[in-house]
Amino acid sequence: MSAIVLLVLGLAAMAAGYFLYSKFIAEKIYRLDPDFRTPAHEYEDGVDFVPTNRFILWGHHFTSVAGAAPIVGPAIAVIWGWLPAFLWVVFGTIFFAGVHDFGAIWASVRNRAKSVGALTGDVVGKRARSIFMIVIFLVLLMVNAVFAVVIAGLMMNFSSAVVPVWGAILVALIIGQLIYRRMLSLPMVSIIGVIALYALIGIGPSVPLQMPAEVAGLSGNAVWILILFAYAAIASLLPVWVLLQPRDYINGLQLFIGLIVLYGAILLLNPTLVAPMVNDNVPAGTPSMLPLLFVTIACGAISGFHGLVSSGTTSKQLNKETDARFVGYFGAVGEGMLALAAILAATAGFATFADWEAMYTAFGAGGVTAFVEGGAFMIHNGLGLPEATAATLLTVMAALFAGTTMDTGLRLQRYIFQEWGEIYNQPWMKKNAPATLLAVGSCLLLAFGAGGADGTGGMIIWPLFGTTNQLLAGLTLLVITVMLVRLRRPMWYTLVPLCFLLVMTIAALLIQLRTFFEQGNYFLLIVDIVVLIAAIMVAMECASALKRSRAEMAEQADN
Repeated sequence: MSAIVLLVLGLAAMAAGYFLYSKFIAEKIYRLDPDFRTPAHEYEDGVDFVPTNRFILWGHHFTSVAGAAPIVGPAIAVIWGWLPAFLWVVFGTIFFAGVHDFGAIWASVRNRAKSVGALTGDVVGKRARSIFMIVIFLVLLMVNAVFAVVIAGLMMNFSSAVVPVWGAILVALIIGQLIYRRMLSLPMVSIIGVIALYALIGIGPSVPLQMPAEVAGLSGNAVWILILFAYAAIASLLPVWVLLQPRDYINGLQLFIGLIVLYGAILLLNPTLVAPMVNDNVPAGTPSMLPLLFVTIACGAISGFHGLVSSGTTSKQLNKETDARFVGYFGAVGEGMLALAAILAATAGFATFADWEAMYTAFGAGGVTAFVEGGAFMIHNGLGLPEATAATLLTVMAALFAGTTMDTGLRLQRYIFQEWGEIYNQPWMKKNAPATLLAVGSCLLLAFGAGGADGTGGMIIWPLFGTTNQLLAGLTLLVITVMLVRLRRPMWYTLVPLCFLLVMTIAALLIQLRTFFEQGNYFLLIVDIVVLIAAIMVAMECASALKRSRAEMAEQADN
């Protein structure tokens, strides 16, 4: 089958989702008010609360939620065949991710930009809030620790990407000054930023920088991880307009250019999907597609981490409430487009089925490597770009997305510690510097405490990311659903995805529980049990909160 068919069907469906379904959700369900005074204006402080142009905010939001996950998940899940991955990415984006991300922004904006964790205490109850905060902390811990490993690995393996990855930070700092200090027009700044970024990508292969295998007794990989956390700590303390916004905005533009290049190569090359539609001959040890597909592909279909970004940083920068549709729903569409590109690169970017099969020798194979190698193959053969340059382009894309997610993730983890300081009346925890040190310290403790001198401890707990992340998405949908019930608005558009996620997450946790027990992996077994108990408690809290809200409505109607 031609990859063009899949490309056209996927993009057409997502476009219909944005122009039709999101408009219905905005007007009939969330009922956005253009005159509502957003927290960005009400609490403007020039650091976290900053009214922001919706295009710049979309860039921040999208690149923060994208990361490497919408590449890794789909590029692993195609081991079950391209059709299941394609259907979940497309329909998940339209009916799950878009509604979830959009709704999380709306719910937070309507409640003084509170994070979805803190908001749970007001909407559902203190017990649910406690569960939620633990799950949020685990997800952020996993994301920050693992993405540091991913970026470090990319820079160790692709030395040509080091200059553009770090040079992009300097470009972002300059862009921030041009926008907010020099007041240059956004189109002009966009052109300058994109030209500078792609000039760095062109220079990268000519100036490869390789970290030594060992530095002061630490591996090169561990040194990169330490450098990344030092950078992320500084970035999380800077005002959002200085680095976070401009970096994310330029990366968002870079994504669209990268997708245009990749999609253009597909249109010119017209490659065939060499992977099977449904793979009945999976490698030994591969888990069943149901329910693991729905937690393997999280980002790119629906992800709880998106709710953290939506209610953590995005809601504090929303200029108008009506911008939430563009920023939230279209942000999910952008990620769906990236996930679709990952599926096509990992299934049509190989010359033969034998080449594809050699890549997918076990569950967990593929990932970023399949995306980079498959995408570079198509760009080289379709557009004539040197394969090394194409590989650098895609590697930088993956590394920059992972970096922006890590920036935002550490800032969000700082917010969690500050909210705990508020809840438990610890004034010192509410300050930026101590909260940031706690955030970085917890990540490094996992990275080096569990992983040893290589700093890869995050990878140990990563097998539980999918289930924990989807549980978090279910919690976010629960908060939104209860708010809709209290406002006497239709709830089915969030309740159905909520129920589906809870069923799939609990089923996946049970399967993983058995796997960890058989492997003798008692650490993950214990963590799995904790998350499973949290999932069951969430389901009970969901039923209780909805029942209580409907009872309150009935009582008000009688009076």
